[in-house]
Amino acid sequence: MSASLLHSRLQNKGAEEIFSRFLKHSLRLLVHVGSLIPLGVLLWDFFTGNLTVNPIQAATQRTGNIALVILLLSLVCSPLSSILGIKEALKFRRTLGLYAFFYATLHFLIFAGLDYTFRLDLIWESLVEKPFILVGFASGLIILALAVTSFQWWMRRLGKNWKRLQRLVYLSGGLAVLHYIWAVKADIRIPLLAGGVLLFLLILRIPFIKRALIKIRYKLVSKISS
Repeated sequence: MSASLLHSRLQNKGAEEIFSRFLKHSLRLLVHVGSLIPLGVLLWDFFTGNLTVNPIQAATQRTGNIALVILLLSLVCSPLSSILGIKEALKFRRTLGLYAFFYATLHFLIFAGLDYTFRLDLIWESLVEKPFILVGFASGLIILALAVTSFQWWMRRLGKNWKRLQRLVYLSGGLAVLHYIWAVKADIRIPLLAGGVLLFLLILRIPFIKRALIKIRYKLVSKISS
């Protein structure tokens, strides 16, 4: 191999590495910015008086909706990696999960703080009298446990049990969907859509379906490359 050809290949490899790093940082920035935009819009609408005639209820509903959407996006990362082979997607699963936890926490704080002024007696009364609040609270407790144990220290400490614990995210999502359906009562199209997406993601985890889809991907890739 000539020195000029070797130099050219090294240059191309360097350019590929630079582009890969740029793409990785751009995607990470996009995840953070995309996750924070709803908060910015919510604050803007709050301070400009555009949160309907009942701003506390609107803020509660919005933060709950955002938490559910981001939670579903975090779950999409797994099939993108395992089935479609987009390995980079898996790196954003934890980040999206923590943003989902952040909005779920805001959702609860607006409900408990602004709506009930942190009066434990009123909050307890609501939990007892309104089952949909109890269901939402249970979903929140699960996502709290998942957020707390999402760090490396907990992964090492829990070992194999860590993955079992993290699978409870699907239960949290299911309870969140039920909470949503129960809360809106009338127009349940959006929570039903969210439930459908969650069910679809669960189906993709079934081993024989997952293997079949991976085989289809390999065949498509081989046909395109040949």
